[in-house]
Amino acid sequence: MPAAQQTPAAQPVPRTVRPDELPAEPDLLHPVVTPAGSPRGADVLTIVDLDAGARDPDAVARALAGSTRLTIGIAREPWDYALQPVVEALTLTLCLPAVAAPGRAHVPVPDPAAAAAEIAAAADRTPRAALALGNVLRINARLLDAAGSPWTRGVEDAVATESLAYSALLAGPEFAAWRTEHPPRPEPPVPPDAVLLDRGGDLLRITLNRPDRRNALGHGLRDALIDGLDVLAADPALRAELRGSGPSFSSGGDLDEFGTAADPATAHVVRLARSAGLRVHRDRERITPYLHGACVGAGIEVPAFAATVVAAPDAWCRLPELSLGLIPGAGGTASVTARIGRWRTAWMTLTGARLTARHALAWGLVDRLEEPS
Repeated sequence: MPAAQQTPAAQPVPRTVRPDELPAEPDLLHPVVTPAGSPRGADVLTIVDLDAGARDPDAVARALAGSTRLTIGIAREPWDYALQPVVEALTLTLCLPAVAAPGRAHVPVPDPAAAAAEIAAAADRTPRAALALGNVLRINARLLDAAGSPWTRGVEDAVATESLAYSALLAGPEFAAWRTEHPPRPEPPVPPDAVLLDRGGDLLRITLNRPDRRNALGHGLRDALIDGLDVLAADPALRAELRGSGPSFSSGGDLDEFGTAADPATAHVVRLARSAGLRVHRDRERITPYLHGACVGAGIEVPAFAATVVAAPDAWCRLPELSLGLIPGAGGTASVTARIGRWRTAWMTLTGARLTARHALAWGLVDRLEEPS
């Protein structure tokens, strides 16, 4: 519905509170579900005014650690170092660009209150997906932190957690509404050269080769990519480059395939068994993705598993899944989170904003820019 037609009753405004109010009021930390079971944005999101400070920051941080709501901090002024545990316990914090702060828990924006309102509107459109996102990111950040190393079990557990939530959302009303508005179209057959392999010495060049589909990672292209990654895995002497043909590296998952699995449980099993992201993670030191153009959804989630990611100046990244009533499903809550932190991953997904190549470099989503020759 256009913004001009919305009414306060249709889109309740989330409450803005002081940090000290959080420990005493459980409804500020946990979702409120109506008798009909249909949450609204205001029922799953709380805005926290960090400029108000806190008498006992540790108590506030402990309360937030058990929160199952989205909690969005806003700051127009620099916060005291003692408040940093509160900032890190929030889903994310929006602050003015002039606010110098340590870590990755904050996102500089021109108007923190307006940006929080935009996130609240997104949560109101798809509250179940927004809530699932916040909780998966919190769980996965803990899994990755506990693992202490990207080579351990933590990444696989994080991908499994994401897949369980993603599969549940596939059966939910928000995705069903999107699918009704965007019915799938017949898919063209996958050509035999959907992924090109070119070996020269100890270098394997893997190229996504469906420019007519913007290299969308549908089942056919995904399986062909996995076959190429299996060639790399079979020869320890090889290193690989991963590129995309045409104007984009990859536009992400093929939207015409979304929700076409036999059932959500089967979708979860297939997603883990045929995860291109986990294949990249397995040989992350030996494969270098080279990004250009659009890198959307799986188009950034999968390459982000690599140890080194190179981007052309025209590359841009986006996580748009929330607008479909879903969360990232190709491993992004693990791979992107490991690179930029759960807070900025939350911001990317809740807003669906584009991240330019230089912005991605500054945040650590990519490791270097490849200037045109």
